[in-house]
Amino acid sequence: MRWRNVKADAKNEKAKKEKKSSLPVRQGIQREIIAWFWVALAFMLINGTVGQARVIPSGSMENTLLIGDHLIMSRIGYDAGVPFTNWHVPLWRNPPRQQVIIFKPPYAPDTTDLIKRTIGLPGDTVDLRDGTVYINGLKFNEPYTIGLTEPAPPGSAPPGYADIKFPYHVPDNCYFAMGDNRTNSYDSRAWGCVPRNDIIGTPVMIYMSLDVPSDAWQPGQIRERFFTYARAILHPGVVRWKRLFRTF
Repeated sequence: MRWRNVKADAKNEKAKKEKKSSLPVRQGIQREIIAWFWVALAFMLINGTVGQARVIPSGSMENTLLIGDHLIMSRIGYDAGVPFTNWHVPLWRNPPRQQVIIFKPPYAPDTTDLIKRTIGLPGDTVDLRDGTVYINGLKFNEPYTIGLTEPAPPGSAPPGYADIKFPYHVPDNCYFAMGDNRTNSYDSRAWGCVPRNDIIGTPVMIYMSLDVPSDAWQPGQIRERFFTYARAILHPGVVRWKRLFRTF
């Protein structure tokens, strides 16, 4: 009796394997597609809520960030959004003074994100005198800057914006942000403060840095970027090796 049961179990197992192997090809493809769908969805959720990559296209943050620096940006606590869309939700964190932040330009939210340093917090009075920043009447020490900190020239404001006058009172839920390269940065001196809702994250680490012309990093230059990365593989000398894995 026991031998018959063993034979019956073996027969049932063989039938199951044959049935499984005879699944239609179409059903197998459907399962593969579903599996890749969940992988892609997980990637999008992580990319939208945890971190993203950014590349520096201009010299407005020199020497803290150089043209061609590739950054990992953390959105944790600052913002959550859907990748490849403009939909996002601000979270609970607020940047401290001197924090480098990444944000959507208040005057052109559909354009490339900007990266600057938080200087004035909500409620602060920011003044620019003698090439120096004063916060609430006290001189502000900034060892990371290049050049004198001067107000933006008249007429620098975007269309629909008025020129910024100093002393400037930072409104609630807003931040006064400037690039470290004060002689080459289009920032709050020209268009005012950054609303908290426009801040999407902060840089965490430089994972790649290439010393190549800035044209490759402008929006839409896909062909130029491809050849730039190819050049880096063939000519490793364009890689700024000492900047790799630098954290903030």
